[in-house]
Amino acid sequence: MTKADIVSQIAKETGIDKITVLKSVESFMEKVKESMAKGDNVYLRGFGSFVIKKRAKKTARNISKNTSIVIPEHNIPSFKPAKTFNDMIK
Repeated sequence: MTKADIVSQIAKETGIDKITVLKSVESFMEKVKESMAKGDNVYLRGFGSFVIKKRAKKTARNISKNTSIVIPEHNIPSFKPAKTFNDMIK
């Protein structure tokens, strides 16, 4: 399912025009990205949580040059579904 499919279904179910729905969906995604860029997690009850996970510093190998490189500690975005959402999928 794409963003366009989501916008079409919401517009059909609510009767709101697609342009307004598209602006709302894009605004929601932008706010989630902005919050996570600031270091804040986003919690949506009944759906899940967009959380920031910290990856530890590690040593890796560059096989082509046969050298070791250090990958610094860094943050990655992650999604953890809510229990009710997980139960629906199972």
